[in-house]
Amino acid sequence: MDLNQITIPSLDVAKATVFYKILGLQLIVDATPRYVRFECPNGNSTFSIHEVEELPTGNGVTLYFEEDNLDELVKNLQKKGIEFTQLPEDKTWLWREAHLNDLDGNKIIIYYAGNNRKNPPWRI
Repeated sequence: MDLNQITIPSLDVAKATVFYKILGLQLIVDATPRYVRFECPNGNSTFSIHEVEELPTGNGVTLYFEEDNLDELVKNLQKKGIEFTQLPEDKTWLWREAHLNDLDGNKIIIYYAGNNRKNPPWRI
């Protein structure tokens, strides 16, 4: 089994589309205002956004995007007006992470883990 697709909710799919294009995702299906789908720049995963009348409450969604050149990407996104809630930081679980929120409040973590993503020293 392989994870193929993630879909998140949005109150405004058109605005969300602009945001995720700035992050570097490539739009491949445009059914605005209800739905859009993107390809990730690396790998085979796709990512979509669907329109909802109200957002879920509670912890909601957290999206993780891995990037080999995390610090460079964060600097480039900041130049494009993207605001981060946490700049790149080394974590005790051996990942380097930067945190932000999309326009609907979904949490996004852009990180670099390399081999430690699937093979940390404590893997069973």
